[in-house]
Amino acid sequence: MLQKDQNPPMSERQLHMIDEAEKSCARLVAIVAELSEIGKLDSGVIRFAQRQFDLFSLLGELAELVHEGSDRNVQLKMVGPPEGAPMSGDPARLQTAFQAIFRAILREQAGPVTVVAERRHETVDGAPCAVVVVAIEGSVQEAYDRASGPFDDRRGGLGLALPLARRVIEGHGGRMRSPALASAASANADSLARSSVVISFPLGS
Repeated sequence: MLQKDQNPPMSERQLHMIDEAEKSCARLVAIVAELSEIGKLDSGVIRFAQRQFDLFSLLGELAELVHEGSDRNVQLKMVGPPEGAPMSGDPARLQTAFQAIFRAILREQAGPVTVVAERRHETVDGAPCAVVVVAIEGSVQEAYDRASGPFDDRRGGLGLALPLARRVIEGHGGRMRSPALASAASANADSLARSSVVISFPLGS
């Protein structure tokens, strides 16, 4: 109301304070909406759409839209087969979930660096799976081999986007893992744990 009705006109300082108050209100509204969605997911009120799509193709399209960290020369590179991961589910929600995960890992990097999202086909317990390994270039296999701990979704600056992403992925039968800290808990080990995630989905179910 104050922004629209400026009679008498306000000073630049007053306008700045009102703009900041509006941004804070918008953040609060977003958090409330995310809390509501988490509650609905946990209670089963929200039902995922059931559409046929290819996960690997979906991720290829998404990678072109993620520019978090580009100002620090932090880049996201998608590698691996461009298709071949047929699934049934809610592609829009999965795209939003992966976007939050990519952003979280990219914003951890000081740059310049390339973060790789590698698409793989694996067999887990005799069943075919689609696997996505996200890690700093050169550390993909190490991240995959050490991924035995839970993904840390308690990170600042993203609201509740990561807890929502985890629920959406698990709601599609997926699993999220990150490299566990090495026994020495070295700085390098902690960096790998914070900058990597392995996400797997069963295929053909």
